[in-house]
Amino acid sequence: STQSTWGFQMVSLLDLATITEEGVEFQSAHDGARITLTPERSIQVQNIIGSDIMMQLDDVVHVKTTGPRVEEAMHRSIRWLDRCLAANANPNQQLFAIIQGGLNPDLRGVCITEMGKRDVPGYAIGGLSGGESKDEFWRIVAHCTERLPKDKPRYCMGVGYPVDLVVCSALGVDMFDCVFPCRTARFGSALISTGKLQLKSKTLAFDFGPLDPACACMVCQQYTRAMLHGLLCSKEPLVSNLLTYHNLFYMNTMMRSLRDAILKGSLPTFIRGFMSLQFPTSQYPQWVVDALQYVNIPLATHSVPPHLPLPATTEEEAEVGG
Repeated sequence: STQSTWGFQMVSLLDLATITEEGVEFQSAHDGARITLTPERSIQVQNIIGSDIMMQLDDVVHVKTTGPRVEEAMHRSIRWLDRCLAANANPNQQLFAIIQGGLNPDLRGVCITEMGKRDVPGYAIGGLSGGESKDEFWRIVAHCTERLPKDKPRYCMGVGYPVDLVVCSALGVDMFDCVFPCRTARFGSALISTGKLQLKSKTLAFDFGPLDPACACMVCQQYTRAMLHGLLCSKEPLVSNLLTYHNLFYMNTMMRSLRDAILKGSLPTFIRGFMSLQFPTSQYPQWVVDALQYVNIPLATHSVPPHLPLPATTEEEAEVGG
């Protein structure tokens, strides 16, 4: 199990937080009480939880932030890493560092160099997936993976769209986390091999096929699209559970297949097959083409112009990030 950092909440709850060198002080939205979280306290809590992987407390700024605040947060994250390492009471729990530096490659490089001196078990790329363009996103990911140790896990935080997972894996990322599969399920969306299916669509009312003919999960075997559409329209709570189950099954299956392709040396073939299903007209986003070309996986395609940033297509997508 992995215990995620509280750092992202320092961004999402910024109006209720005060950040100092000591830590971050939150104001309760319920009773106004002040709650102080320090690097030491964050590790103490994670030690109590007993997670296999712990994350340092880092100073996170919004990804679009520029100027001296970005450098300040990066250097503070390095100092807080040292305090987290000193506070860890259980060496059997793996404490990961979190690379910060915003969209500034130089600051990211400094952070990687300094945190690399600590020889921690793994490294996370933090502070992304918060509103930057996809072109900026993949270039920072590639910049970090090229410089992080090759023999340590590299974890991209807050990234969970299937296309993003495949591209970032090609760029050298090993681990991910995101609420997207579960959150999009609660909004009535199913992740399928050809993209995403919105169960609210009236066109599914008489569609008696499975969610995804290529999926072997319990939901696809036992429920039709029409049945799930009816459950969703009648606001039956069961449908959220079913779609969550399916989405997690889909994501696990996809990542397992991707990992197998890496081990077999057939990653380019896997990626081209995956992308052809996601974009059947071969109109790939330009950032996907550029990122894969960067690691010598060309897509024979006519790409579509990039959007800077890509707009959220549904309400829940606008809330995903970390």
